[in-house]
Amino acid sequence: MTVEDLGISLDTVWMLLAAMLVFFMQPGFAFCEAGFTRSKNTANILYKNFVDFMLGSILFWFVGFGFMFGSDGAGFIGMPNFGDLSFYKNAAGLPTEGFLIFETVFCATSATIVSGAMAERTKFSMYCVYSFFISLLIYPVEGHWTWGGGWLCNADATSFMMTTFGETFHDFAGSAIVHSVGGVLALVGAIFLGPRIGKYDKDGKSRAIPGHNLMAAALGVFILWFGWFGFNPGSQLAASGEVNRVAISHVFLTTNLAAVAGGLATMFTTWIKYKKPSFSLMLNGVLAGLVGITAGCDLVSPAGAIAIGAICGVVLPFSIEFIDKKLHIDDPVGASSVHGVCGIMGTLLTGLFSVSSGALYGHGFGFFGAQCMGILCIDAWAAVTGIILFWTIKHTHGLRVDKRVEEEGLDIYEHGETAYN
Repeated sequence: MTVEDLGISLDTVWMLLAAMLVFFMQPGFAFCEAGFTRSKNTANILYKNFVDFMLGSILFWFVGFGFMFGSDGAGFIGMPNFGDLSFYKNAAGLPTEGFLIFETVFCATSATIVSGAMAERTKFSMYCVYSFFISLLIYPVEGHWTWGGGWLCNADATSFMMTTFGETFHDFAGSAIVHSVGGVLALVGAIFLGPRIGKYDKDGKSRAIPGHNLMAAALGVFILWFGWFGFNPGSQLAASGEVNRVAISHVFLTTNLAAVAGGLATMFTTWIKYKKPSFSLMLNGVLAGLVGITAGCDLVSPAGAIAIGAICGVVLPFSIEFIDKKLHIDDPVGASSVHGVCGIMGTLLTGLFSVSSGALYGHGFGFFGAQCMGILCIDAWAAVTGIILFWTIKHTHGLRVDKRVEEEGLDIYEHGETAYN
């Protein structure tokens, strides 16, 4: 075996190990969402997290991977592959099948985010329908613009991004591509669904509907935190050689520091704002820091990572309260704030805190402008397609379960079984 072969083998093992960690985020999302909602809907929530990955795996292999990575990346969308992977050759020599698996787990994550904001009142059949379209089309198209080598990341001197901003859009592991897209779709879905029964009184005042198991929610957040060490460092896609070793280690550090800063910032913010440090909000604060750092974890310094995590952690409680009490949008787990708002913020803050091209380091606002353009286009695509998708479902088969089903729980009526006997 040559040194080159050994390096590719090590890189392949690292990529697949990272894919395993990202896959393990599925139970993290499941526990977190289930814990933040009521026990009568637990089986339904657990089921949906399985469906996301099962549907996503088939669809992304059959069509989505081609849409995302097909053609030269110059157009709006790639070509469907219909399960034929021969069209794709990884520049680093990594096996196409392994790269497909790595990208599949990211696709499933984007679809899973949506379920939390729409929990406790969505028809299971219609959940399958919108999960189908997210994995089939919505995620792969904007992924083609970015990770697929499309127009937002085209570094050719004559490309739109380079002639306009002098920089291309950067999202290392998915603050925008995965998380903000999931958050925007979650918000649109929650708007079309309407609030849960009893969430708002006749005067429009918000009522708290506590989750049934904070222990499950906490376990879910710990699992997600652990899985994020595959999500972010794994996006380096290589472990051999000094450059990759240093890059992975740096991303591990910035990822963890941002998570810690996000949790602490939310803890102190809620302590000051509500006179008590909210545990449930702190859990979301950790996730807010993780989501925020995901775009620029490779470009920012450790201090920059702490700043990004802290900013997201402070903003999070205000965002959740604004969406709930001012907009009257019922998001049971805060997905639209954690993934949507903090995904957008993290993407934009990368344009400020990047050591190599950020505005705060004296490099001008070209890179920040590129980040603004990227997040605007990506989330506009998510919003428009989400509106079309959820409007169509609502006005055809219907998106929401009947009142009696919602009151007595989706577990029995939708699945004929309960999570707790």
